[in-house]
Amino acid sequence: MNQTRNEMDRFAKELIKKAGQTIIKSFDDVLNIETKSNANDLVTNMDKQIERFFVKEIQGKYPDHKILGEEGFGDQVTSLDGTVWIIDPIDGTMNFVHQQRNFAISIGVYEEGEGVLGYIYDVVHDELYWASKGEGAYLNDRKLSPLKEVKLEESILALNATWVAPHERIPFEAFTPLVRKARGTRSYGSAALELAYIATGGIDGYMTMRLAPWDVAGGKVIIEEVGGKMTDLSNHPLNLIDSSPVFAGNATLHDEIYTEYLSKYFNHKTIKED
Repeated sequence: MNQTRNEMDRFAKELIKKAGQTIIKSFDDVLNIETKSNANDLVTNMDKQIERFFVKEIQGKYPDHKILGEEGFGDQVTSLDGTVWIIDPIDGTMNFVHQQRNFAISIGVYEEGEGVLGYIYDVVHDELYWASKGEGAYLNDRKLSPLKEVKLEESILALNATWVAPHERIPFEAFTPLVRKARGTRSYGSAALELAYIATGGIDGYMTMRLAPWDVAGGKVIIEEVGGKMTDLSNHPLNLIDSSPVFAGNATLHDEIYTEYLSKYFNHKTIKED
């Protein structure tokens, strides 16, 4: 890790741990909960406070860097030129509100469009998944092993039950055979944590119809450092400026699922769930 990236890495980890402590201390407080696009799209005063904290600290340290954040306190980012921090202060806000667990802080740092640093912090369990491009991925101080090949029938897939129910605009028929053939399915309610679990081999594939850049930016760096693959459902590179479908997983399983199950439904097109 070069000196500049090493400095950014130390700085990011310090901020993440401070933010995590603030979140833990808030557990006994009464949250101010609002809805955004719909009743299931929640934001709390803590989401906003944590993002403001990151923005203020990053702007103070690196005034020439841009910040793309979920709650909109950063910059109006239209490209990944230069250095861009992509931040989700609390990924899994519904879990944060209802369970006080199964949520994470997620950060990806991109230079000229390339992910160079990625972080997913499971606040409650004090587990920091992180990676620096070309240096491998880690869970706290333990280096993660490269992902091993896995067969579909021995895999665990993460996807929302919504995608296997009849839907007028989503080809649920693409997902139903996967659910039947896989060893098991899971849904954790936090895209960041589901990506972290792919990096550790705890789950083998994750598919969803729509995620924003801040949901996936950190996880993408981490997954690719253990040999995983992350695309949209049409097997195209992810768009890290706008929302898009996401398909992440073990590289061999990713290729098998796309070729055998998804290609005839998603090839050459992108379907979004509003």
